[in-house]
Amino acid sequence: MSSSDERFPSVPDQALDEGGWTRTDETVETVFQLPGTKVEGATVVYGDERTRQAAEEYGGLDQRWRFFFATKLTFSPPLSPGIGPAMILPSVRSEANRTFKSELRDRGFESISRGRSERIRVDSGDRTKLTQFRAELPLPEHDTSLPVSGWVGVWHGDGFRIGAGAYPEQSIAEILDIDDPPVLLATTSREYRDELLDLIRAVA
Repeated sequence: MSSSDERFPSVPDQALDEGGWTRTDETVETVFQLPGTKVEGATVVYGDERTRQAAEEYGGLDQRWRFFFATKLTFSPPLSPGIGPAMILPSVRSEANRTFKSELRDRGFESISRGRSERIRVDSGDRTKLTQFRAELPLPEHDTSLPVSGWVGVWHGDGFRIGAGAYPEQSIAEILDIDDPPVLLATTSREYRDELLDLIRAVA
């Protein structure tokens, strides 16, 4: 992706680099239709490759444990002057939640359910409603399953933005029963959550 490609959202590159995140995909596609307009989403996806490598080294399992993505929406043709962002925000949020649930399913997660909601303020000053999802990923190699939490935020500031991701609800050392794990694999669910919400807040 070119840094000058304005179709894509801005993400906190330094925080992603320091956190061991690697860009795994970028797409531009029609995400849904509204009456008289096509909604295109430009999305960047990141995976926590540092943790993935550590888990494979210490626990013998190559698994993508966390992901984060950000999307910028554009409308073709543009929305008419009589249609304000607040009028279509519920539709955009509903579609974003549906797409996130499909993403979890495509990644092999099961027992997907919607959890609670909360509101946060993103770095641009806008407020967003976060929707939680819970799911489980079977890990047959260890005769267990990985409990996961995901969060999706949708807001409108300088256009519509979507920030989302998912993380384990237990430390990976606990899941894989690793004795004397490195600090990286002892990260708690709360720490994962705080990092994800910081990344979502920074999407612009």
